[in-house]
Amino acid sequence: MKVRTGIEVSSQSDIGCLRQNNEDSFGYWEPDDDQQFLRKGRLAVVADGMGGYEGGQEASRLAVETLMAVYRDFGGNDPQAALVEALQAAHEQIRQYSVAHPELRGMGTTCTAAAIVQDELYFVHVGDTRLYLIRDGRITRVTRDHSYVGRLVEAGMISAEEAEHHPQRNILTAALGTNPELIMDAPERPEPLHPADVLVICTDGLWGLVRDPEILDIVENNRAEKAGRELIALAKERGGPDNITVEILRLR
Repeated sequence: MKVRTGIEVSSQSDIGCLRQNNEDSFGYWEPDDDQQFLRKGRLAVVADGMGGYEGGQEASRLAVETLMAVYRDFGGNDPQAALVEALQAAHEQIRQYSVAHPELRGMGTTCTAAAIVQDELYFVHVGDTRLYLIRDGRITRVTRDHSYVGRLVEAGMISAEEAEHHPQRNILTAALGTNPELIMDAPERPEPLHPADVLVICTDGLWGLVRDPEILDIVENNRAEKAGRELIALAKERGGPDNITVEILRLR
């Protein structure tokens, strides 16, 4: 993959310690053309599939491929509108695929996509794959989890700490391809980025085992590629029951 100067990118995925296959998918894209680059910037996507052996794998692959293709070909000048259209297209694509392959009924996937366009962050998000922003020694979660436990936290019924170990923390309230209606989070305006900001997109195979302060510490003290390796190693050291995927984008 071609990466222009001004950023350090690492994309890594691991099957984990217990799974037979990897149902996570990821992608990174930026246009070759300079004019296009000014309009489209850089795009990073992570998806965590579900729905059994083949279903989850196909759903996450379709999500990443469709989202990147639609974003790339979008005609307008609004990156946020491009992301929303691309996520909607991925949702439809997965639904059509599951109709055509009845044995994969119930297939679906989380999906978090972030675009960096002229030092501004745009994103779309569904499910519990997380987007973090690291700035000035602090880590902030940009996305919220579309999960049963996430709702309990938002309603003030349990604390964020209790949520980490809640037995039902894997139950999603929104995903791509599962229900006819797509529920997504998409901010109304972009977030201005600062020089040296770092974005981290990761599946629950990572954040479910590695706490936010640990992610901060490892990312701040290593190059992107090494940080990704160390985060995955730490999740596996703690049992690695799920696939683990992490993308790190460090602005220079």
